Formats: sequence, structure tokens, C-alpha cells
Amino acid sequence: MRTTAIILPSILLASLAAAQIERNPEITKEEILFHIKYLASDSLEGRASGSHGARMAAAYIAHEFESYGLYPASGGSFRQPFEFVARTELGPGNRLWSTAGRIRSTWKLETDFRPLPFSGSGEYSGSVVFVGYGITAKDLAYDDYRGVDVRGKSVLLLRNSPAGDSVHSRFGEFAGLRYKVAKAQEMGAHAVFVATGPLDADEDRLIKMPYDPSAGSVTIPVFNVSRAVADAWLKSAGKTVRECQTQINRTRTPFSFALEEESVQLNADVVQKKSTTENIVAYIPGRDSASPDEEFIVVGAHYDHLGYGGEGSGSLQPDTVAIHHGADDNASGVAGVLELAQYFKSRHAALKRSLLFISFSGEELGLLGSAFYVNHPLKPLDRTVTMVNMDMIGRLRERKLIVYGVGTSPGFTLIANEADSDSSLDLKLNKDGFGPSDQSSFYAKQVPVFFFFTDVHSDYHRPSDTYEKINGDGEVTVLRYVARVIWELDTTSERPSYVQVERPREAGLTEREGLRTYTGTIPDFGGQAEGMKISGVRPESPAEKGGLKGGDVIIKFGKIDIKNIYDYTFALGEYKPGDEVDVVVMRGTDRMVFRVKLERRN
Repeated sequence: MRTTAIILPSILLASLAAAQIERNPEITKEEILFHIKYLASDSLEGRASGSHGARMAAAYIAHEFESYGLYPASGGSFRQPFEFVARTELGPGNRLWSTAGRIRSTWKLETDFRPLPFSGSGEYSGSVVFVGYGITAKDLAYDDYRGVDVRGKSVLLLRNSPAGDSVHSRFGEFAGLRYKVAKAQEMGAHAVFVATGPLDADEDRLIKMPYDPSAGSVTIPVFNVSRAVADAWLKSAGKTVRECQTQINRTRTPFSFALEEESVQLNADVVQKKSTTENIVAYIPGRDSASPDEEFIVVGAHYDHLGYGGEGSGSLQPDTVAIHHGADDNASGVAGVLELAQYFKSRHAALKRSLLFISFSGEELGLLGSAFYVNHPLKPLDRTVTMVNMDMIGRLRERKLIVYGVGTSPGFTLIANEADSDSSLDLKLNKDGFGPSDQSSFYAKQVPVFFFFTDVHSDYHRPSDTYEKINGDGEVTVLRYVARVIWELDTTSERPSYVQVERPREAGLTEREGLRTYTGTIPDFGGQAEGMKISGVRPESPAEKGGLKGGDVIIKFGKIDIKNIYDYTFALGEYKPGDEVDVVVMRGTDRMVFRVKLERRN
């Protein structure tokens, strides 16, 4: 099949696959399982965004939409392409030299050093300061930067913490590399060198880690150096990595010092490699489609998954490189979109509002596809009355269906309950509109939402999430329920009004364990601006009280420059509830400063 895939265009393969089943306008187990079996097959290789398998999935979905008689949402194509940074690669210009006295050493790329994937590109020449683990933990009375000045210099630091690599230790929240780099930048360092101490690993191997598309890069060079390089630099102070690490771990006391006789020179050349993927968007016009006030209901599910997995992919079996089939996550949701599209097309004459069916890409990379859509909508977002999302609906167990979003509009709880008037499901209702899937992008734009899923399981984000484990009868039950919800949303005379659900935690933001401060900002993962773009703020939150609004790009939080979401996460951890912080944002072309009083997270 892989050989065939190389020869035949994706659309022809999709046509051949889809031609093997007789279409039925009703919601059927046979069609659901057929769609999932194809989308989760080995031939599609896990549908990683930008991959050939993802293109095959997209072609299949578009072909199905067309075969049902749906229309492209805009122009003559069902496709809405967008670009994203898929990975970083080392350019040809990476160099590292060091000088101690009259001795100059030239270090070898991939043997002695390697830029980390989130490193910035550029040059540095100057001195080095050893800063232990590079941690500042005020509550623990521990500060590796106390007594040393790193402004305009480079820092050499160790991985992990004085408690080793345990994320559950009291140092766990400070042990991440991005935290350490953000702290070094805050302290004024112009370059960072990271070494692995002998107490953490017997073998001295350079770090291999993937690029995180949702997090972006930093602005300064960040090099992983071998223990041999670190020892050579520390030798000028009469120390070794082992001696320094042993002393810090034994005493739990910082041991930082400048390497007065050592200087380094580097050139970092890290190249961002972009890729293109696409949302697939189809349209069924309702009776009011001729009206200038035409309203839309979006029905969506993401079709991308983790490809072959591996470290940094999101796989929960990262030591295994194998096809992550994603039958439940989220071929099941795509099958739901296809079945509902066919079902409602056969009943289009009864529709009052128009329906948009969207299969998103890039969800596993940080809601990229849905974020792109809401920022580049193919139908007016201000006339999109509700977004209905399905993610992992193929493993119904004990009739339990989790329904998010019932608090996002008055009457949604009633709709959710009345759609299950036959008690075929055990509904678990959740008010919040935010959650780990694409409805979050719409809710952040003040669109009420429903989000349906049948809960996680032991195969989640593992190669074992395969077609054979799908509960076909259960998915039929779920989709008939979702169809009843959509009918009610379509026929209600009043447009569902948007409600900001009172805060749980800041949705989607990857935060350090134990972070106490709360601002109420909602990150926009599709934002491409330098800084941390927010899609909205929670009602009555510090951010709202301070004057921040959706669309603002935070570029400075207190004394810390913000280049990406990791900088922002780090900055939150540097302050405590009750602190008043100046937040600098770009609002369009205007630079504005707001005073925000931080609160404690509930």
C-alpha cells in the first residue's frame, strides 16, 4: 500500500477507499467503522500534520463531503491550507570555540555540542559563568544566581536539580530546560550552555529533543555541551562537573562562580522548517441562507494524530517509534463529522440555519487548525451561533458520555438533557467551554460550544489505539444524540447567547507544577506574533480588571520580556498572589501598559 501511495495521488486513493462502501443517509455502524478503519490504517501512518498520511486523510474527507453533495465553504475547494513550523534543523553555520590563557579549543558539532531545537540563532563572544542548576526558588531559599553577575555573559548550567530528575521533588517545577533558559534571559545572559552531570547519567550523551510547534523559539543561543567540554571550562577554576554537582546535591546550597580565565565564541544556526497542512471545510445551506443575517452552526473534529510517535510527539509510549493509529483519537470524531454531514444533507430542506462541517488539522500540535480557522473564518464568525466538537467518541463504556460547554449559553443544559430523553446515555455535564480540543478556539472568540467525548483510556496516545477496539454501536448512540442536539440548536428561534463561564484554570496553558498565581488570560495558540497572544480573558479576572482584551499580544510581564508562551508561564511563576505587575501589550500597532493585580488560583 505504501508503494501504491507513492505512485497514486492522494485524491485517487481516497476515491478508491470510499468507493468500497454503499452510502446510507442514516447514521450506521457499518459506515462509522469503515471510515475509522481507513483513517486509522497503517497506510495513513498516524496522520501527523503535514505528512503524506495526513494529506491522504484530508483527501478522503473532502471526497466524502463532495460525494454527499455538500458545497465547499469558500470558492471551489474544500481545503483551507495553512503553514506551521514543523521542526527545526541545524544550519551549516554552527560553531563553538573556547580560549583559556593561550590555549584555544575548537569543539565539534554533534560530538562536543549541539544547539537545542528551541535555540535562537546568532553570535556570542565573551565570558562564562557557572550557575549550578540555573534555578531561583525563593520559597525554598535557593538561588543559583545569588552572588554572580551574568549580564551580557554566557552561563553554564546543569540539567535537572539538586534532587536529580524527579519531577515530584520540591525542585521539580524549576527543572525544565525552558524555565532555566527563561531565567537566564531574565538575569541578562546572552547565551546558555547546558551539561548533563555524572550524577544524573553514566553516559555523556548530547540531548535529543524535538521542536514544540506550540511553544516557539527563544532569542538567545542555547547549546547542549558534553561533559568533556564543561570539564575543560571548569578546569580553569580548578573544578570538575562531578565535584560541583556533588557539592550542590550534598549541601543543597548553590555553588556558582565566574570562570575568569575562560572565554567562548559561538555561532548558532538553527533553521525553522515550515510545512503546510489544511482544514477541510464543507457547507450545507439552510433555509435562511439567502438572508444577509444567515447563521451557522459548526460541526467539527480534528483528523490529525501523532504519526510514528517518538519523543516529544505527545505519545505516552515515547520510547517506541511505531504508527500511532489514532482510531479513537480522532478517527472516531471524523467518522462522526462524516456521518452527520451525510445525515443532515439528506434532510437539508428542514434546516433553518446553515451547517459548516470542519475537519481540523494541527490539533495535536496545539489547536493550530481551529485557531487558524477562527482567525481566518470562511463564514462570518459573528454569525456562528454554536460550535459542536467531537474528539474521542468511539469508546463508549457504561453509557458514559462527557459533555462540555453546557454553561456557555443559557438553555444548553436543558438541550443536553432533553436530547437524551430516552436515557440511552449517562451524561456527565461540564459547564466550561474550554478543554483539551478545538472547541476552545471558538469559545475564546465568544462562540458558545458543545464538546462531546467518551473519556480517555489506556490506549490514549499509544500505538494500541486501533480500529478493532472501537465500539461501533456505542458511537451510533453518541451520534444520534449529537444529531438531536444539533436539531435543537438549528430550530431554536432565539440565537444562543454567549456566556463566560466562571474560571476553573487557565485553559490550555502548560504551567509549572504548583503555579499559584492567576491572571485569567486565555492563550491563542494560533497567534504568530512575537510575544504571547491572548484570545480572551476570564470574566472578573485580574486581566479583565486590568484592561486586557482578546487579541492583545503580551510582550512584557513585569520585568520579564515575553517572546512565547513559555516565557509567560515562567513569568507567572516569578510573582505571587497580591503582586501588582505592569503588563505591556501590543494592541494592533499601539504599545500599551496595564497594571494587573495578581490573584491566587482557586
